[in-house]
Amino acid sequence: MFRHPIFLPTGAEYGILAETTKEDLMACYQYAFDSLEAASSFIERIKKRSAPGQDPAGDVRAMLEDVRARGDAALVDYTRKFDCPSFGSVLRVTDKEAERAMAKVSTADLRIITDAAANIRHFHEEQKDRSWFMTRQDGSIFGQRILPVDSAGLYVPGGKGGSTPLISSLLMQAIPAQVAGVRRVALVSPPSEDGSLNPYLLAAAYLLDITEIYKVGGPWAIGALAYGTQSILPVEVITGPGNVFVTEAKRQVRDVVGIDMLAGPSEILVLADASANADYIVADMLSQAEHDRLASAVLIATDRFVAEKVAKGLDEALETLPRRDIAGKSLEDWGAVITVKTMKLALEIANAIAPEHMELLVRSPWNIMPQVKNAGAVFLGPWSPEPVGDYFAGPNHVLPTQGTARFASALSVQTFCKRTSILSASEEFTKTNAGAIASLARLEGLEAHARSVLLRSEIG
Repeated sequence: MFRHPIFLPTGAEYGILAETTKEDLMACYQYAFDSLEAASSFIERIKKRSAPGQDPAGDVRAMLEDVRARGDAALVDYTRKFDCPSFGSVLRVTDKEAERAMAKVSTADLRIITDAAANIRHFHEEQKDRSWFMTRQDGSIFGQRILPVDSAGLYVPGGKGGSTPLISSLLMQAIPAQVAGVRRVALVSPPSEDGSLNPYLLAAAYLLDITEIYKVGGPWAIGALAYGTQSILPVEVITGPGNVFVTEAKRQVRDVVGIDMLAGPSEILVLADASANADYIVADMLSQAEHDRLASAVLIATDRFVAEKVAKGLDEALETLPRRDIAGKSLEDWGAVITVKTMKLALEIANAIAPEHMELLVRSPWNIMPQVKNAGAVFLGPWSPEPVGDYFAGPNHVLPTQGTARFASALSVQTFCKRTSILSASEEFTKTNAGAIASLARLEGLEAHARSVLLRSEIG
């Protein structure tokens, strides 16, 4: 499938292997960097990856305007066009459909879903913020009140033909919303070609006591959640991953509703030293590469022999992977095996990339972890592969991508909360500080502000 890779000889100058071509390589490009500056072009390329020529903004805008104008009729038309040609006119899943779905799922699988949900709920319970108040000696009370939003819309992709039940995506969105105290939770997901939703997805919703479920996906579903239709009431926050069209729809409605983030394709970055198990690295890189042709899997190793083993192992492992075409394309275009001389440089490059998932397969991961500044989630040691976090451990897997971990965070309880400042100033506080307040207002040219406080203070 791929030709043998080109490695730098021992003692060679470190730098980008610019002279190599894709035909020279196996599953990944290979690099050796001697500085952060040398890696800068690679870093920017990985962070800005996208499908060539794909600009959905105009099409998505037209769809959203159509939903706003025609409501349910637009949702039905788009669903028939893109998902289910024989789709009827009933968008909401009935109680009987949910009950039938439960009957199709084995007791063992229901137990697994229940256990995963319990772990996720326990983790997110620890995230809850508290309202607080501070009382000054003059009697003033200032504070912050934490309240949940009233409603949330959860988008769960349907997978190819609606056949892939993204149960974990539902759990990771619904449970933080419930822990936050959101009163109304609405779930939308595109139907399969027969007009149904996957029974496992419906069973998971049933276990979470989510009853407002709609068989609708794509940008038009985002429009329905943002603007409302005859069947779907608008919500205050929309969360969930989707393709570039769904993401663009979230971008266009975020002046109307809150959103979690504009998530891009999945990505993993593994930091490894000589102690790392190369087979583990191969498996973990492929676990992300199989997501999407735009997914990125990167290894930064301080040991050349580990890097060589991983580069060869990726090519071999692809041969038996069911999603080899997707994973192979991902690795060809966006994968990399990078060799550096020091862990310090490895961390500098990793922090500059700011990956969605960062694995520390090093001898002392807890010593390295404090130096990780930018990552959506960090996985420490050989027993913490990324899928443990994806499905079961508890931390949220809806994470910032494409460098946004520099400033953004995982979906959390806070995504579904709002903070309101509370002020109850005493007479003493306002009179004592009126002059200073008025001066600041006048410095900004806002005389009415100054007069408002001076009126209460007997100061001219």
